[in-house]
Amino acid sequence: MKISSSLARCLCLAVQIVVCGSTLAETEQRPNFVIIFTDDQGYGDVGCYGSPDIRTPRLDAMAAEGMKFTSFYAQPICGPSRAALMTGCYPMRVAERGDTKQIHPILHSDEITIAEILKTKGYATACFGKWDLAKHAQEGFFMDLFPTRQGFDYFFGTPTSNDRIANLYRNETLIEPKTDMATLTRRYTDEAIGFMRKHKEDPFFVYLPHTMPHTRLDASPQFKGKSKRGLYGDVIEEIDFNVGRVLDAVTEMGLADNTYVIFTSDNGPWLTKNKDYANGRLPSDHGGSAGPLRSGKVSTFEGGVRVPCIVWGPGRVPAGTTCDSIASTLDLLPTLAALADAETPSDRVIDGEDIRHLFHGEFDKATADKAYYYYLRVHLQAVRQGQWKLHLPRDAEPIGAAPFRRNTHIAPADRIGFDSPFLVDLENDLGETTNVADEHPQITQRLLGLAETMREDLGDYNRVGKNMRFFDTNGPRPTTPPVPQ
Repeated sequence: MKISSSLARCLCLAVQIVVCGSTLAETEQRPNFVIIFTDDQGYGDVGCYGSPDIRTPRLDAMAAEGMKFTSFYAQPICGPSRAALMTGCYPMRVAERGDTKQIHPILHSDEITIAEILKTKGYATACFGKWDLAKHAQEGFFMDLFPTRQGFDYFFGTPTSNDRIANLYRNETLIEPKTDMATLTRRYTDEAIGFMRKHKEDPFFVYLPHTMPHTRLDASPQFKGKSKRGLYGDVIEEIDFNVGRVLDAVTEMGLADNTYVIFTSDNGPWLTKNKDYANGRLPSDHGGSAGPLRSGKVSTFEGGVRVPCIVWGPGRVPAGTTCDSIASTLDLLPTLAALADAETPSDRVIDGEDIRHLFHGEFDKATADKAYYYYLRVHLQAVRQGQWKLHLPRDAEPIGAAPFRRNTHIAPADRIGFDSPFLVDLENDLGETTNVADEHPQITQRLLGLAETMREDLGDYNRVGKNMRFFDTNGPRPTTPPVPQ
């Protein structure tokens, strides 16, 4: 039967409407994501994690309305932690510009970030805060590795840490040299909320890596001098208030039932800023607290890498729940990709796993034998599986941890080596004080085997693993990690 041209056009238009309607429906169903990433905030610096003197009512409410993780891990220091979050990979694995292993990774342009993955599904993407993956410097960094070149549509923030100053950029334009740090927490949040409002009809990914509480510290007049815990407490309480502003904005826009907000920190507290390297408790301390955990930033004891993490998503994340399963920033890339129905890279190893089941309270689906590996610089120092953590034999001043070989970031009591495997039962010894290797020889041997498998795959200070990535190498692969001298 012959169909008239006008009827054919109508049929074609009807098909287009159906297809477009289906595509629109799929887009509307894709959830929004907000990751709030603080800098150097310890495990014990949130009320619901046991802080005795820092008030965090909005984070506490966020946990009451969502899920609190108790075994969530980051990396021991800020740059590697950001590389892990953005790529879903241990920093030892990712390629860096020039094929070197810097203290703070200079992320190779051929690495694939969360933002780049989400953009394949139509997400609007933005970063507000500290980047730290284009060189650990406020000047002389690589502009072609800025967020705007790594999958983000928009950037408002600073290239790296605020050790001395913070230069403020909008996209790739310097707008405020040596900006007023007291304004940053509020301004990052203002910009993030403005971006969400602009893109409320689209799926969006907002990455909000706060500059603080990394020192130097400062707070706005509304919060300065108000906390019992001094300036450090002021900073945390201001961050808490602004987390609340993000949650309120999401709710006011009617997006709460289609948005996941994740709050966590990049590593443990900076103990060098506290008297005698103690957990922060004095008003004069400018570093935080790891609570019951041992040590702090730049350490592979739990206090250096176990961080607070709260996930909020009304109607999706069950309210008032606590997740004790092992999880980490490595898991965020595959999890967000899965929630967005996006593909993760298939041409490379991704260390993280999709933990949607944990977000949704399906704890019985947790990977029973999941392991976490503790690297400091290029040195594999420990491995955890279940309740068991094994510190591997190492010197008190390990070569592979350089320039932290003599680690002045942590207390002298924690600058130790292990002559033999040191097994800890974390369920009964969070402070990592007692070696129970002799009582559990099979567990010790199993974890030693896991460590050796990881060395073959990823490497250690004295070898390069088969799946460590080098994108700039023209000659043979290096045999040891290429650490700058």
